[in-house]
Amino acid sequence: MKTLIAVLLAVLFSLPSRAEEPNLLSGKFTREQLRNVLIPQAKWTPFPKREDRAGWARADPAMMKAYIQKAEPYLNYEWPHIPATKSLLIVRTGDRDEYQTVSFRKREVLGTLLLAEIAENKGRFVDAIVNGVWSICEESFWGVPAHLPRSKEISGLMDVSKPFVDLFAAETATYLAWVDYFLGDKLDAISPQIRKRIYHETSHRIFEPLMAEKPHGWMVANAAGRAPNNWNPWICSNWLNAVLLLEKNETKRAEGVAKVLWVLDQFTNPYPADGGCDEGPSYWGAAAASLFDNIALLNTASNDAFTYVYADEKIKNMGRFIYRAQISDRYFLNFADADPQPVMSATMIYRYGKAIGDPDMMKFGAYYRQPEDGSIGRFHYFRNFYALFMQDEFRKAPQGLPLPKNVWLPDLQVFVARDQEGTTNGFYVAAKGGHNDESHNHNDIGNYVVYYDGQPLLIDVGRGTYTAKTFSGQRYDIWYNCSDYHNLPTINGKTQLPGREFQAASVAYKAADAYTQFNVDFAPSYPKEAGVDAWQRIIRLNRGKNVQIEDVVRLREARSLTQHLMTCYPAEVTKPGEVVIHYGPKGGTARDFVVKYNPAQFQPTVEKVALKAPEDKGIIAKWGDTIYRINFQALKPKPADKFSFVIAGR
Repeated sequence: MKTLIAVLLAVLFSLPSRAEEPNLLSGKFTREQLRNVLIPQAKWTPFPKREDRAGWARADPAMMKAYIQKAEPYLNYEWPHIPATKSLLIVRTGDRDEYQTVSFRKREVLGTLLLAEIAENKGRFVDAIVNGVWSICEESFWGVPAHLPRSKEISGLMDVSKPFVDLFAAETATYLAWVDYFLGDKLDAISPQIRKRIYHETSHRIFEPLMAEKPHGWMVANAAGRAPNNWNPWICSNWLNAVLLLEKNETKRAEGVAKVLWVLDQFTNPYPADGGCDEGPSYWGAAAASLFDNIALLNTASNDAFTYVYADEKIKNMGRFIYRAQISDRYFLNFADADPQPVMSATMIYRYGKAIGDPDMMKFGAYYRQPEDGSIGRFHYFRNFYALFMQDEFRKAPQGLPLPKNVWLPDLQVFVARDQEGTTNGFYVAAKGGHNDESHNHNDIGNYVVYYDGQPLLIDVGRGTYTAKTFSGQRYDIWYNCSDYHNLPTINGKTQLPGREFQAASVAYKAADAYTQFNVDFAPSYPKEAGVDAWQRIIRLNRGKNVQIEDVVRLREARSLTQHLMTCYPAEVTKPGEVVIHYGPKGGTARDFVVKYNPAQFQPTVEKVALKAPEDKGIIAKWGDTIYRINFQALKPKPADKFSFVIAGR
């Protein structure tokens, strides 16, 4: 009876409740209060109007000069038409890049021209901007074919009678909205049809679909209960830009903002309290960071009525994740689809850190400050305007990388440990529990990575090039999404399966001066056919010495067993009990590391992974053609056994 009660209580407390959903953003103001809080559209000046030259004199002159230089070659830019056959490639070959390259380039050119015209204010770039606006408005779809619904009716071409909003349709609205804001008078002098069309197209393609009663799928949890991912705050940030800038009807404007706040709470409410981003650091820049973008813009539009959000501990932790997930200046944790070397949006990170009062995050952002060359970035266009007015402070800001000694994210079930705080010297190890229905999921429960002196040794390969296959029913036909191409075992010929029910158990964490240890049982992540009752893995950093992996195994049957290790360096079996990895990092010191194992238990072999598929292009771009898998095949599998692997320098 006591056991039954305990189970019922566990289920009860695991279920979401309204009390656990604070609605931090949408719960503060009623609709009427929100309308009164928002600065009216006609009076709102988030940044100086173009003709306010005294205001623009405060912008960074080096950035302004760089924008002009970058834009001058675009004065005679031929705005390309995107043919239907490029859109059809997503269903014909799976390629998404040909279409996206043209689409993204057009928006980059438009954004650069706008900044150049603001900087110079002589009308030199206006005709090119008008051509860009008209060309983009004539596109059948502002998004990308990879995001089109998968149906026979659509089949690679947009149904223009049923607009829906993806990431890049929303991004497009932002570009056009800022053109309208800064150049409205010049556009009207040419023809009143230009601004009229900007509003018409944005209202038809963005505002009306997003205000419909039935929510877009990215707004809310899916049918299986998976919480919204980065699409939610990223799209909201662009939706918010557009509705605040373009909507002159104050009732509609307030209703649009209210809907944005409600949608953002669908993202924020279920977000883990530890701030952990299961999409990884490279997606954090459009997840928690995009939530910050929304809050920052809301504050400019409401005389700082939303600054209270920054005091929330979850919001603070969501920001801190980016430096807690750092390995070295170049490398970051890249579980699932995350990139091992993401680009840091330095000014945004600094601003986020300043908003939540975190000096470490501010130093981290300042560390990644780059000389201005006129590049506006591919996405999050509005961040450039904030950057223009903060450079004096940014240049003088202290720089540094926190590089914490230990990080434990209990909700995400990720641990990080390094030999020494504040430096990349020595070993770094990280591992994860969680479940196999994370956003951008890989089947990787119990996976770990080992770095040395800030450079990779045992790796998570991460993702390659996105194709039609990536987000389809064939996702787990791609090798790097599967557990047998992670630092995990194949058990009785079976690998981990995707789904929320395939999850970690018995997760524990312990940190001391001499060591940090992470325990996880990943048996529940394998199918029943694997015959595994328990697989308790202990990952331990012995500071200044080695990394130790201990597996305690209980199987219902033991037909076959292979442990896998992934590395980006050549490896060889030098003698029984030792596999040597020839660590040769770019810009680092080459040396050998040894993986010690029990030769009575395993026979290791080393294979070089063939990178030939379209998806593998991204792997080569990140790692080179240097992916190796070390396979430790069990000689005599037993139903109950213990395995030990030790990674150390020679």
